[in-house]
Amino acid sequence: MLLQKEEIQSVLVSNSITQKMYINGEWVLSESNQTKEVINPANGEVIGTLTDGSVEDTKKAIEAARKAFYDNGWMNSRARDRAELLLKVSNKLEERKEEFAYLDTLDNGKTLRESLADVEDAVNQLRYYAGLATKPHGQTYDVPDDIQAMVVREPIGVVGIIVPWNYPLVMANQKIAAALAAGCTVIVKPAQQTSLSVIRLFEIIDEVGFPPGVANLVLGSGRTVGSELVANPDVDKISFTGGTDTGIKLMKSAADTVKKISLELGGKSPNIVFADADFEAAVDYALFAIFANQGQVCSAGSRLVLEESLYEKFVPELVKRAKQIKVGPGWEDGVEMGPLVSEDHMNTVLDYIEIGKNEGATLLCGGNRIVEGEFAKGYYVEPTIFGDTTPNMRIVQEEIFGPVLAIQTFKTEEEAIELANGTAFGLAGAVFTNDGAKAQRVIRQLRAGITWINTYHPTFNEAPWGGYKQSGIGRDLGTYGFEEYLETKQININLNVQPSGFFEGK
Repeated sequence: MLLQKEEIQSVLVSNSITQKMYINGEWVLSESNQTKEVINPANGEVIGTLTDGSVEDTKKAIEAARKAFYDNGWMNSRARDRAELLLKVSNKLEERKEEFAYLDTLDNGKTLRESLADVEDAVNQLRYYAGLATKPHGQTYDVPDDIQAMVVREPIGVVGIIVPWNYPLVMANQKIAAALAAGCTVIVKPAQQTSLSVIRLFEIIDEVGFPPGVANLVLGSGRTVGSELVANPDVDKISFTGGTDTGIKLMKSAADTVKKISLELGGKSPNIVFADADFEAAVDYALFAIFANQGQVCSAGSRLVLEESLYEKFVPELVKRAKQIKVGPGWEDGVEMGPLVSEDHMNTVLDYIEIGKNEGATLLCGGNRIVEGEFAKGYYVEPTIFGDTTPNMRIVQEEIFGPVLAIQTFKTEEEAIELANGTAFGLAGAVFTNDGAKAQRVIRQLRAGITWINTYHPTFNEAPWGGYKQSGIGRDLGTYGFEEYLETKQININLNVQPSGFFEGK
C-alpha cells in the first residue's frame, strides 16, 4: 500500500502547528514554551512539532487526576459507564485505523502491515477491558464467628503511565484501557520520539466525553515529566515499559514514597532450535523473531540457540534469507523492514555491531548502515547475524534492540537450557522441536514469562505479558494486567452485635 506525498500530508498535521498536551480536559501548551521536533526516521524530515512539558505541567496533570478521582467521584463511577466510554473509544479508533497506522509508520518507521496490526490490537484491548470492567471482582468467606467476611477490589487511584517508542499506540493503549476500566485516573507520558498516535488517541478520549482530569497526556522527557510522575507522592502507581537501566532508577525513586509499580523491561530472549525441528518453519521464525519491527522488540528472539549438528545446514539458509529481506520506508509496497526509530538509536546499534566484531564474533551478514540513494537520509541498518559467539560477549548478554542476531550452539538438552537462561533477562523464549515431551521439558526450565513452542511472537490480550529476573515486575494484559490497577480490601461485618467481653470491667 504505497502512500503518496499528498496522503502523507493528510495524515500529518501542519509543521507550523505545535501539538499540545491534554490536561484536565483541555488542550494546552507547556509553561516552558519549549518545543521538540518530530522526525520521520525513513528520510530524516521534520513531520511535526510537540510542546515540551515541564515539571509544573506534570504537577498540574497530577492535581487534575487526583481531583477527578477523589473529589469528582471517578473512584465511585459505575463499571458500566466506564465500559461504555471505552467501547466508544474502540469504535472511533477502528473507524480511523488507517490514519493511526500511517501515523505510527511515519513516526516510528515500522512497516504499514505491522502498524495496522497494532491498531487492530489496540481496538481489541479496549473492548476486552470494557468487558472485564463489569465482571465480578470480589470474594466472600465462611468464617467461624458470626462474621460475614468479604474482599472487594477497588481502584488504586492516580496512575502514571510511561511508555516506550517501539509500539507507540498499542503500549500506551493497553495500560490506559486497563487503568480506566479499573476506575483509576491516568497521566500518560509517551516517548518523545513517537507521540503523534497517542495524541490522536487522546483526541478520541476527549471526543467521547471522559470527565475532565480522568485521562491526562503530558508530553516531554523522562528526565522531567517521567521523574516527576515517579517521585510525586500524589501518584499512587507507576506502570512503565522501557529499558532495564531506566527501570532500576525508577524503582529507586518509587521507593521513597513506597509507590506501587509494574515494570516491563528489557530482554535478550533465546530461540532454541533442535535438530529435529521442522526446518522451514524454524528458519522462518528465526528471521521473524529478530527482524520484525527492525528488532526493536523487547521480546525479540535476539539469541538463536542452535543444536550444533544443524549448524551447517541451518545457518547458510538463514543468512541467505536475511539478505533477501526488503528494507525501505515502511509505507511502501513490499517493504519488510523499515528504519530504526532515530539517528541516536541507529548509532547505538551500529556501535554494538562494532563491539561484536571486536569481541571476535564472526559477522555472517549485514553489519552496515544502508546509505545508497534516498536511504542516506534515513536510519537504516542491514539485517545482521553474528556466529562464533561466546556466552560472555556483550552482544550475547546485552540488549541491542535492533536487527542483530547472535548465534549460540549446543550439543545437549541440558546445555541448551543453560545457555538459554544465561543472561540477566527473562522476558521471553521459544523452543523448536518435533519431540513434544522434549518441548515441554525445556519450556518448563526456561526462566521467562512469555514462551512459545514451534512459533515466535504471537501474543493475546487475554494472556499476561511480563518477565522474570531483570525483565520486570508485574504484568500487563489479561486479568493479571487489570489487577495491577486494583487494591484489595478486606471487610468484616458483625452479624451478632453484642459486647465483645474482652475486658471484664465496665
